[in-house]
Amino acid sequence: MRETSQGAEHAGSSASDVAAQALSRWADEPGPLLPILHEIQDTLGYIPGEVVPQIAQGLNLSRAEVHGVVTYYHHFRTERPARHNLQVCRAESCRAVGGEALYRQALQRAGCDEHGAAGHGGRSADGSLQVEPVYCLGLCAASPAVMVDGRLHARMTPARLDALVDGLEDSQ
Repeated sequence: MRETSQGAEHAGSSASDVAAQALSRWADEPGPLLPILHEIQDTLGYIPGEVVPQIAQGLNLSRAEVHGVVTYYHHFRTERPARHNLQVCRAESCRAVGGEALYRQALQRAGCDEHGAAGHGGRSADGSLQVEPVYCLGLCAASPAVMVDGRLHARMTPARLDALVDGLEDSQ
């Protein structure tokens, strides 16, 4: 799937229009639900709840089936993304070399309670930073790893993480 300007509204198109375009493109293909959801999220940055009934009707599925897929996969968002997305690897290789401490540090920098996030990450109150756990960024030989706004960073340290987040704050 292609990555586009996540979070930016598609020029002049409503969520319903974006869903209709995705449905027209994918509905006749085998297994169309995931490509449709990816296209909507790639375009809007998230899957608005208002399009779930539209997708369900277009694919002859129940709303519960569509909602179940949206909520099952951690990749899909059901609310607008923050301005910046920080994903912290929590897989075994990264955990072994400080990944969990980096995850807690990232949550703290975003002002999120580690326990309140229940392992699902968190978002800063001002909407500037979303922290998400991921389970492998493919940089196991250079652990721990994070990804900031789609850009990978290996051999992360607490000081480098602070510098990354500070750089995001400075760019706003």
